[in-house]
Amino acid sequence: MAEPGGRAGQLKSSGLRHGWTTGACATAAAKAAYTALLTGEFPDPVTITLPKGQQPAFALAAEELGPASGSAAPGRHPGAQDGPDGPSAMAGVVKDAGDDPDVTHGALIRATVRAGEPGAGVVFRAGPGVGTVTKAGLPLPVGEPAINPVPRQMIRDAVAEVAAEHGGTGDVVVEVSVDHGEEIARSTWNPRLGILGGLSILGTTGIVVPYSCSAWIDSIRRGVDVARAAGRTHVAGCTGSTSEKVAVAVHGLPEDALLDMGDFAGAVLKYLKRHPVPRLTIAGGFAKLSKLAVGHLDLHSARSQVDKGYLADLARRGGADEALAAAVAAANTGLEAVQLCRAAGVPLGDLVAEAARATALGVLVGSPVAVDVICIDRAGTIVGRAEPLGP
Repeated sequence: MAEPGGRAGQLKSSGLRHGWTTGACATAAAKAAYTALLTGEFPDPVTITLPKGQQPAFALAAEELGPASGSAAPGRHPGAQDGPDGPSAMAGVVKDAGDDPDVTHGALIRATVRAGEPGAGVVFRAGPGVGTVTKAGLPLPVGEPAINPVPRQMIRDAVAEVAAEHGGTGDVVVEVSVDHGEEIARSTWNPRLGILGGLSILGTTGIVVPYSCSAWIDSIRRGVDVARAAGRTHVAGCTGSTSEKVAVAVHGLPEDALLDMGDFAGAVLKYLKRHPVPRLTIAGGFAKLSKLAVGHLDLHSARSQVDKGYLADLARRGGADEALAAAVAAANTGLEAVQLCRAAGVPLGDLVAEAARATALGVLVGSPVAVDVICIDRAGTIVGRAEPLGP
C-alpha cells in the first residue's frame, strides 16, 4: 500500500501529536457559551467544524451561567447571567498544542457571549488577555481585537449553527479572553507588532502542526521520498495551509506533491539537492519569504527577523523614491511594506520572490531543480512571483 503524502502523511510519519489553535479553542468555547445562552445547558464536550471539515470535540474547563433572572428576551434563556451589558454565558477550553512547544499550551481560552443589537451579526471584543491592534500592517484594522480573520469566520459559522438549531437570532457579542494572556504575550512578538494587552487568537486550519523539532524535518524528507516514489516531477514547499491552497490553485498539484515546509526552507532545499525533483515551487507569506530572500534558511521568528532595511534597499532598486524607501524601513510589518510599495507601483513582492529564488538556487547549485517562488499576503492574494530558472 502506497505511503500517504502531503500534510497528513508528513504528520503521520513524524510520529508527533498535533494540537489545536487558539482560534479552534475560542470557537469551541463560543459555541458552548451561545448554546447555553439559548438553552441553559452547556454541551460538554462541544464539537466544532474546522475549515477543512474535521470535527474535533473539546471538553469544557470552565462554564458560568447565572441563576434565573426573570423573564427572558426572545431567543435567550432566563438562566443566562446578568452582566453589565445584559445576560451572558461563558465557557472555557484549555488549549492543547500537542507536541509543539507553543507558549500558549495549557492556556485557558474563554468566550463570553451575550445578545447583541438586532441585525448586527457577530461583534467581537477583546477580553482580558487578548490584545488589541494598535499599528497598521496587520490583517485587522487598528482598534480591533486581535482575533484573526479565520478564527472570526469559524466563530461566525458556529454561532450560525447554534442559532439555526435553537431558534436564536445570531446577533451576539463574543468576548474572547485568555487567562494570564497579557503575561504570556510578553514571550511573543505581539508587543513589537503593536498588539497590546495580550495574545492574538490565531489559526488558519484550527490544527497546530508540531514544526519545531527534528522530527518535522524528518517528515519533510519523507514527503520528498513519497513524491519521488509517486513519480512527481513538480513539488511545492509551502509555509502554511494558505500558501498550500495557492500553490494548488496555480499549479494544480496533487496532495502527495505538497511539502508542509513550515519554517524549514533549508530542510527542503538541502534534501532536494541530494534527491532532486525537476521543479520546486516555494510558496509562502511575504514576510517569511523576505527572510529567505536575505539568506535565512530557518524562517522561524525566534531565529530570523524581517530585515526592513533590506526591503527598503530592494524597493529603491524597484524605483522607490527616498520617501517611500524610508516608509518601508519604518513599516510595522513586512505586509505593510509590500502594501506601501504596491500602492506606489513598486514591485517589492516580485523583487523579494526573485531574491528568495536566488537563495534557493544557491543551496541547490549543481542539482537539476528549477525553482519558482510565490509570495502571498495573509488573505492568500499573490503579491509577488518569480518564474522558474534552472540551477
